[in-house]
Amino acid sequence: MTFLVYAVDKSAAERQAWRVPEAHLHLLAFAGGWPGATLAQQWLRHKSKKAEFRFVHWLVVLANLVGLVVLASQGALREWPV
Repeated sequence: MTFLVYAVDKSAAERQAWRVPEAHLHLLAFAGGWPGATLAQQWLRHKSKKAEFRFVHWLVVLANLVGLVVLASQGALREWPV
């Protein structure tokens, strides 16, 4: 889903149309969509040159990974429904 939102925003940027706010892109990434956001930045070359955006993106990725490690270390992931 995050990848698709990036694609829509990239298309809007090219057409000079209404854009998805950067905060919404970060929120989608923070909600677990960071792999799609990372792929979109690489494959679509969208938001890949803005240093401040990339910095926040990688903070979001780090926060997600730290959260995953914390959950795993507490055994919470063993109870996760598969």
